[in-house]
Amino acid sequence: MTEKDKLRMQAEAKLAQLKRLPAAKNLAALSPEETRQTLHELRVHQIELEMQNEELRRAQAELEISQGRYFDLYDQSPVGYVTVSEQGLILEANLTAAELLGVARSALVKQLLNGFMLKEDQDIYSLYRKQLFETGKPHICELRMVKKDGTTFWALMQSNFLLHTAAQDADGAPVCCLMLSNITERKQAEMQIYEQLE
Repeated sequence: MTEKDKLRMQAEAKLAQLKRLPAAKNLAALSPEETRQTLHELRVHQIELEMQNEELRRAQAELEISQGRYFDLYDQSPVGYVTVSEQGLILEANLTAAELLGVARSALVKQLLNGFMLKEDQDIYSLYRKQLFETGKPHICELRMVKKDGTTFWALMQSNFLLHTAAQDADGAPVCCLMLSNITERKQAEMQIYEQLE
């Protein structure tokens, strides 16, 4: 039995109890015992409502704590996170990803991620994304990305296996969480070493 079914049964039981309670116009006709019983049922119902209200407040407090943890782990992460659809549409992004790409986070949502890549590297990303969704296994790639102001940087893109497994959007379509790191300094150092070896 699902939670929804349980709630429905509880609501129907409550409604049946309320229907058994006498209407206000008939209260004068009640015997003292019936009045005590009615008052008792109303008090019990009031206490139940207060307990449910307290449970809702506790659940709300837990939700706020959980949201705070999510913010700390996701939005304050030193790496960029973007959740993309199978077609490459950005569904979600953290603050670090928005900063890496030089745009407001809200401007990233519903954009194609490859729109922030050099045209020469878009095929690398397309193949990478295809492999992720076909295999469900983590992959890594390096490509050049373009900020809103036109400056480019090297990015390490990797899927987080734990976040990737069985991830779906609200409609049940598969999604993938990608981590983005700026590796421009490392790539420049590699090029300098390569040039020295020549």
